[in-house]
Amino acid sequence: MTLSDEARNFNWLLNSFVDQTAGVTDAVAVSSDGLLMAASSSLDRASAEQLAAIISGFVSLGHGASRCFDFAGLEQIIVAMRQGFLFVSSISDGSCLGVVATRNCDIGLVGYQTTLLVERAGQVLSPALVAELKAGVVA
Repeated sequence: MTLSDEARNFNWLLNSFVDQTAGVTDAVAVSSDGLLMAASSSLDRASAEQLAAIISGFVSLGHGASRCFDFAGLEQIIVAMRQGFLFVSSISDGSCLGVVATRNCDIGLVGYQTTLLVERAGQVLSPALVAELKAGVVA
């Protein structure tokens, strides 16, 4: 399947983010229905699908917590583990971005860079692009 320029640019955004953000090892974009849309080239297809499922679960829990406390929506979840971090950020259209980083990353910088990436992604994601990305996931 040949991807449009917009889909290739979206995949380039993810790969560029992973390559240029110190401590970041992987990134995926997940649609509002929990399906993998795009993944950095650092992940094989099975790993990208697994990460998308994990992220989808966290997003569901985050939305539930937001409703429970009347906090008006989910922005970001950060999961701190012994050897790394998982950042999960909402994108304006209901999709989300997941970023995996090493334990020695600058958590503030990764969080900031993730926010910038979410803003860029939110500007380009249209229903048509989401459908194309889901249909043509390359990992």
